[in-house]
Formats: sequence, structure tokens, C-alpha cells
Amino acid sequence: MSRVVDKNSAPHYFWGDKCSSWILMSRDSLSVKIETMPAGTKETLHFHSASRQFFFILKGVAQFYVNGKIFTLKEQQGITIEPMMKHYIANESPEPIDFILVAQPDNDTSNDRTDVE
Repeated sequence: MSRVVDKNSAPHYFWGDKCSSWILMSRDSLSVKIETMPAGTKETLHFHSASRQFFFILKGVAQFYVNGKIFTLKEQQGITIEPMMKHYIANESPEPIDFILVAQPDNDTSNDRTDVE
């Protein structure tokens, strides 16, 4: 079924240290979210067994720590995280960051996330 979605009407949840996620679309095979991270926040190191993720920065600058390497992404840049890659995102800037997160299949953290630290 087709329907128009937006951030204001999408289901919302908090994660990490006051970070936010709005679920724009969620199916077994694919999910699309908009997420916001306040300044100075980061996720914990983890990996997904099955899910491939694509992050696309809408606003701000984000650091991605992927298998021991650091990638700095600016607005209008994206990065793919393949299954089994150890990773986390950090906002080391003084401003919040906004990004789109696409996961295939849907990365329901209850069954496809393993924390490393």
C-alpha cells in the first residue's frame, strides 16, 4: 500500500545518549529511518550478522569507525556498512547531525545486532 510519510507522523524512539530515530518504512526486507544525534554523542561498537546498512548524511559531519578505520562524512555523502563489519557512528562536532539510515534486510536490533564493547 502506498502512503505519504513524514518525520512528524512517523513512529519515533530514542537510542543511545538522547539520539532519535523516526521509522519512515519498515518491512522484513528493508527499513528506512531518519536519525538525529546531538553534539558529542556516539554509538557503541557493534556488528550486524545479516543486515547491510547505508547511511546518508543530511546535516552536519559524522565520523564512522568501520573495522578499525575512520571515515569522516559531510552533508550529501554516504557510506555502506556490510554485514559483519564492526562499526559505530559518532558526532564529534559541536552541532547535531541528521542522517538517513537504510537497512536491508530490516536490522531489528533484537535479533541482528551484536555489541563488541
